[in-house]
Formats: sequence, structure tokens, C-alpha cells
Amino acid sequence: MAYLALYRKFRPQVFSDVKGQDHIVRTLENQLKTDRIGHAYLFTGTRGTGKTTVAKIFAKAVNCEHRDGEGNPCNECDSCTSITTGNSMDVLELDAASNNGVDSIRDIINGMEYPPSQGKYKVYIIDEVHMLSSGAFNALLKSLEEPPAYVIFILATTEVNKIPQTILSRCQRYEFHRISIDTIAARLQELVEKEGVEAEDKAIRYIAKAADGSMRDALSLLDQCIAFYLGQTLTYDNVLSVLGAVDTAQFSTLFRAVRSGNVADALSVIDHVLLEGRELTQFVNDFVWYLRNLLLVKGGETNEEVLGMSSDNMAALKEEADMAESPVILRYIRVISALSDRLRFATQKRVLTEVAIIKLCKPEMEADYDSLVDRIGRLESDVANGVVAVAAGPAGMTAPADGPVSSAPVKKHRLPDAAPEDIQKLIDNWNQVFGILNGVYKAAVKMAMPTLDDEGHLLLVFDADKSVAYNQLKSAEESGLLAEAFSRAAGKEIPVTLQLMEAGHRAADEREDILEKFQKDNDLIIPVEDDPDD
Repeated sequence: MAYLALYRKFRPQVFSDVKGQDHIVRTLENQLKTDRIGHAYLFTGTRGTGKTTVAKIFAKAVNCEHRDGEGNPCNECDSCTSITTGNSMDVLELDAASNNGVDSIRDIINGMEYPPSQGKYKVYIIDEVHMLSSGAFNALLKSLEEPPAYVIFILATTEVNKIPQTILSRCQRYEFHRISIDTIAARLQELVEKEGVEAEDKAIRYIAKAADGSMRDALSLLDQCIAFYLGQTLTYDNVLSVLGAVDTAQFSTLFRAVRSGNVADALSVIDHVLLEGRELTQFVNDFVWYLRNLLLVKGGETNEEVLGMSSDNMAALKEEADMAESPVILRYIRVISALSDRLRFATQKRVLTEVAIIKLCKPEMEADYDSLVDRIGRLESDVANGVVAVAAGPAGMTAPADGPVSSAPVKKHRLPDAAPEDIQKLIDNWNQVFGILNGVYKAAVKMAMPTLDDEGHLLLVFDADKSVAYNQLKSAEESGLLAEAFSRAAGKEIPVTLQLMEAGHRAADEREDILEKFQKDNDLIIPVEDDPDD
């Protein structure tokens, strides 16, 4: 007998063999037990989740001569046997992807005139029904609404959004869920034992994860791995080799290189992956999973099953999760996910991948908010370690990306109190401040409200929900760089202090009181104009 692929050899023949779709199986079994059988069903869901399999089991069950008390077919009577072998005249399976015209539906309609030849029902299974033409849908519509009592329609599709609402409203709709990694892994373990194949649990679990919720895909991948290492124990490394995947240690190395901004080390990981013959698309997809796990650990999730990884990698994962804030990890996920979409149709996959990795290493290459948060985080880390980047140019805030970095903290300056007219001059020329500050601090200052403290000094007040911007400027304030920028705008030295409002308080609520006191003492009116660049 010719070899059968595992997904065909072990296709479920009764409802109890269907994995991961208990909500659907229970409903159909109850309908069979109470004889409340509908005339039209719509099975929707991603590929390989059991839509066609459940349709065939249901077709056998409604025609079975010796159905058990749970609604399962016996698989031994003439009706069950003929349906299983595909020789039944009462069950017609139509592939709408290749038979999507009106004529195919008219053949079904003409066949409905004749009662079943063997069983109780004639069952029409239309797979990929969304591929039918509009004319075919119109031809099916009336028959689907009022078929003969002995006719059952089962429509299956992966793209339910393409089916007309008139068809949807005439069907009982069942959503097939993606199957969990644990469920797939348990099924694969059961099947390798039946096949007499030795396999590591870690290898089985990786195949289950790579299947992305599809049992059929998992069986196909397992079949491929067994064939490649026929007669050998299926190890984790074997699976990685066959599927062109990369071990978790490579992702750890890449992530650490990205966090340190070391482009050479990060690109060497890509080079190593390619030298091993790995598939870049698979590598990128797996890296997204790795970053997802980091984000979950950052949020306090330590369940190994949820993370889809073994306990021996948890310690390293927790350590790496502390290296970056959640917004930074989210930025990484967005950049790599966008790369994954582009790689599907790209001819220069290596170039695109390396550019994306360089973006992660060098957030200053981008001007979006996520990149800004990443840059601020690195600056705060440098300041905490006593290392501040000093610009050689007039901005006076940061050094060029490849420029020299001072290893000593910037000396703080004790600044004299500014006169009221100096503060007035600064606020009158507020837009000049934005021209002096670079992009990192400019965005943060724009979120502040300039006002005066009780001593008449410049005070930048942040609302409670602007704590990120407040923290961004805090390091610049402590190092004296912020005061230096404002002094340059005012033409003389001006001290600057920051204030973060408490939760529930707004800066605007207290600003008038502060200014009222100052204006009363100094007879000044201080306008604060909006930045035209905002």
C-alpha cells in the first residue's frame, strides 16, 4: 500500500478524536443525540483546525446505522465505510476553489431532487466556499434556505468575510479556534509513539509552536522531520535543522547586542544564521516570539506554558527583560513584525533584515515616539552610570552618534537667581528654546508648562500623566545641560527647576496662583504663546 501522510493516516474518524474544538463537538453531539439536526452549517476558522474533518464525521454520524449514545458513527456499517472511502453517493464534497461557477452549483441543485440512496440524508460539503462566484452564491441561495428535508449543507471557509450576508444568515455558524500548543504537542506525542519514533519533548513542542495553531501543519512538519532523520531519535537540534530555525541562544545574543547598540555584534548573528543555512523568514518570525516572551515576562508573566518555553531558559529571559522598558520592547516587535511582512515578497532578504536590526541598535536613526523613548532610556542609563554624551555643536545636549563620549559626569553649575526681566525675556522668546534643544529634549519640554516658582525662578511644570517627559528632562536638569540651553536662549544664566504634579492635579489648576503672586509683587504679565511648530 502507498505511504499515507500522517495527517491523512491519523485523521479523526469520531468526534472524540477531534482535538481543540470541544465547543463545536459538544454542540454537534447534542444535536445528534436529540435529533435536532439543522439543514445548513457554516464552519469557519484558520487552516488545519478540523473543519473538513468534522464535516465528514458529521456526515457519517447522520447516516450511521449504529450510532453510539454520544453521537459518534460506528465506522463499521456500510454507510460509514462508503463515506470513509469516499464512495458514498449520499455525501458529495465540492472544492469551490476549482469549481466556483454557476454550473457546479446547478449540478448540486439538480442532484437534490433525488433522495439518498443508502442513508437518511444527502450531505453536501462545499470547501473554501468563499471562492464561489457571485452568480454561484445566488444560485445556491434559494436551495440553502429551503432544501428538501433529507438534504444537509456544510460550508467550510477560511475567509468568512468574503461570504455574502444572505448566505451567512441562513446557516448555523461554528468558529474553529486555533489549537493550543499544549494540545498539539500532546497529539504529536501520541502519534510518534504509535509510529514507534523516539522524539524529545522539546522537539515535539517546537513543532507544535511552529504549526501556529494548525494540527494539519503540525503533522506535516512532524512527517518532514521524521523522514529526514529516519530511524534516528528526533532531537530539538534535528528539528531546528529541518525547519531552518534558530536556537533561542541566538536570539539572546542578538537582543543583548541590540540593547548595547553594538551593530557589529548584532549583524554577526545574522551572518552566523545565514552561514548555518537557516531561513531568514523563519528566524525573523521566531525573533518576534522571543520578543513577545520578553514583554510577557516584563509584565510579570512567568508561566512556562504561556511563554511556550522550557524552564532552563526562564532565568536568562528574566534577566534580559530587565534590560529594556516595555515601550522599547514594543518598538522592537513593531519593527520586526513589519520586516516579517516585507520578507514574504522580498528578493534582498538579508539587506532588509540587516537594516531593521541596525534600526533597533540605533534608535536615533528614527524620529518617532518609540525611538525617542528608547534613546531617552539609554541616556538615563548613561547618566546613572556617570557617563554623559556631550555635543561639540551649539545644541549642547548630546554628542553625535559616532562622536567622542565623556566618561566623567558633567559638572553642575551653581547659577545666580535671574531677574524678573530675564525670565520675561526668555518667555517672550520661548520659540528660541526649541531651536537650541535637540529632538530628545525638545519633545519633552513641549509637554511642560513654563511658569515661575515662589522665588521667581523658571519652573517647568508637568501634569501627572506626563511623567515620562518629566523623567526625560530630569537627567539633563541634574547635569546642568538643561539650564545651559535655557541660558543660551535668554542671553544670560538662568536656573531651571522641574515639578511633576501629583495624580489628580493639573498644572493649569495651580499655575494662576503662582503667577498671580509673582505678578502682584513685580507688576508683570507674562505671556506664554503656543509653539507654532506644534
